[in-house]
Formats: sequence, C-alpha cells, structure tokens
Amino acid sequence: MDHASAKRQLDLLSIEVPSWAYGNSGTRFKVFAQPGVPRDPFEKVSDAAVVARLTGGVGSVALHIPWDKVDDYGKLAAHAADEGIALGTINSNTFQDDDYVLGSVCAPDPRVRRKAIDHLLECVDIMDQTGSRDLKLWFADGTNYPGQDDIRARQDRLAEALSIVYDRIGDHQRMVLEYKFFEPAFYTTDVPDWGVSYAHCLRLGPKAKVVVDTGHHAPGTNIEFIVAFLLREGKLGAFDFNSRFYADDDLIVGASDPFQLFRIMHEVVKADAIDPKADVAFVLDQCHNIEPKIPGQIRSILNVQEAVAKALLVDQPALAAAQAAGDVLGANAILMDAYDTDVRPLLQEWRVERGLDPRPMDAYRASGYAERIAAERIGGSQAGWGA
Repeated sequence: MDHASAKRQLDLLSIEVPSWAYGNSGTRFKVFAQPGVPRDPFEKVSDAAVVARLTGGVGSVALHIPWDKVDDYGKLAAHAADEGIALGTINSNTFQDDDYVLGSVCAPDPRVRRKAIDHLLECVDIMDQTGSRDLKLWFADGTNYPGQDDIRARQDRLAEALSIVYDRIGDHQRMVLEYKFFEPAFYTTDVPDWGVSYAHCLRLGPKAKVVVDTGHHAPGTNIEFIVAFLLREGKLGAFDFNSRFYADDDLIVGASDPFQLFRIMHEVVKADAIDPKADVAFVLDQCHNIEPKIPGQIRSILNVQEAVAKALLVDQPALAAAQAAGDVLGANAILMDAYDTDVRPLLQEWRVERGLDPRPMDAYRASGYAERIAAERIGGSQAGWGA
C-alpha cells in the first residue's frame, strides 16, 4: 500500500483509553502517588481527552465500575462530549470484594453469585445511560488447590450467569468476554484461554465476543494466530493492548516485543478490521506505575499507530504470490521489509495534514498541562486502585 492510502487507512483507527490508566497504581507492595492525578471520573475524562487531541487516534474512554461511579452519567457523557471524546466500554468489577474470595459468578455460594450477577446487570443499566456499546467481563474466578471446588460445576455457574446478562443487553449492545490463564487463581482459572471464552460466546449468540488481552498468555503463545482465527470466525470483539515480560505486567503496549505487536496488527489489517465497520474495539489496558500517566498513554497510542502503519505498508500482493509459490524466505522478507520501515516520518506527515502537532509527546511537554493539573488538583482523594 502506498503512503497516501496508508494515511487514509490510519484515519479509520480509533483507540479507546482506560480511565484507570490516569489514576495511581503500583505493585502488590506499593501504590505510587503522583502529582496531578485525577480525583474523580470527570478529571479522568479530561486527561483522556488531552491524549485524544494530541495523538489523533483516540475516540473514547473506557469506564470501570464501581471505580467510575457517578450520580449522573448523562452529565459525565456531556462532559466527555464537551472535551471531544466519548464514553466507551463499561468494565465490571467482580474481584475487589471480600465476598468474592472463592469466586464471583462461579462461587459455590448462590448468594455471592446473585450479588455478582446484580452488579453485572447494574453495569448494563449504566451502559443504557452512557450510550456504551460494550460490557467487558473479566472474572478472577478460579481455585488454588485440587479438590477445592467442582471444575465442571463452576462452568455451569459461569454459563448461567452469562446467559442472564446476555438476555439483558440490548440489540445494539455487546458482551465481550476476557480470559486470563492464571492470577489470582493458580490451580484452575474459570476463563483461562481464548477457547473457553470462545465456547461460551458461541453458545450465547452473536452479541457475545472474545476479548484478547495481549498480556494474558503463557510465554511463547502465538497471539496473532488467535487473532486470525477469531477474525475468521467473526468472534473477535476487542483487544486489550498492553505489554508483558513475565505475566500480566500491564506495561506500555509494544514495550517488550514491538515485533509481536506488528504481527498482530498485520493480521488485523489483512482482515480490514481497523475499519470501525468490523466492530473490533481497540482498547488500551495499562497501569502506569512509575511513568507519568498522560505521557504513558500517548506513548502507547504512538506505538499502536506505528505498528498499524507498518502493517499497512506490507506489499500484500507480493506476499500472497510468494506464499502461493512456497517461497518461504521471500515471503518472510516481504513482511520484514515493512517492519523495518521507519514510519515515523509518515505519521508526522499524517498528523500535520490533520492539523495536529507532528510530535505529540513534545507538544504535551510544551502545553504546560502537567504543571497546571499538579497545581489545581490539590485536596480530595486521588483516584487509584479501587477508586
């Protein structure tokens, strides 16, 4: 694809940023506070809008309930619209309550399961108020010891809960089911991989799709194969973009393996799935523990844009010809030629042509926004894990 065509395709790419990325976060041992961190969802939305205006690649901000609960969601949606951004995916939380020590929707106690289901239904009510399309479900449910619970029975409980929520969502809404192969459960996890998520979504129907989180796989997993398969089946609902070295590190996407990110986006581009008509949501899911929040999000958006730009430059006709001819090294070389291309000048041109600063990170530093929010956001409680 030539550069002009690539730029037109880049116009289609819209990435959702997470509200929780702007709050304080850390490790199991310490949450690190930073100056200027938002104190409520309105300030989170304002920070997300700054990332949107500087990068040209952000369309919405995801909310996490109850971290982002407000009295008036219409008011929050109006605030977002005033800032030039939309409210996006509603993320449920069934992992931060003492009642969920043995699971939420899969717990052996029917009272706990009912509590978890009621929370999920509450999230759908919020979607109705915000105009959100997607309800994202991630369950920390699982067991730590053999014999702790009945593995099959837990799947029955999961299926029942998903069915109740599926029946509640509207025709214009979707349920997207995330998976994670371990943590915090270490013996069994109730939704451990894409196959389990896919099986449940297939049974539920067309409004249920799979979420692929790039940090939720065992070492060596071929994530682009999973992406290609789910795209082929029409069951890829969303990406959660982050990066990992060991486990679910939630680092800046592309930080540990930019070549993997390129390979993934190559499959997405081949399937024309960056077009919003493909109904694949591209969402960042990251916790910026030591780096500044807003620059961390900007860097992530730039990394995704660079990976997409490289994928758009793959000579697809030549690649198909080499593959058909069984030219193993030739096909690989065509892919590597695109990956080795420095697309930063192309992206700078793309931004200038759209009235943006060619260097978003420099533009943020020069804007004085970081200094302003540090001075203004004094008092109150900073947002962070659980808030």
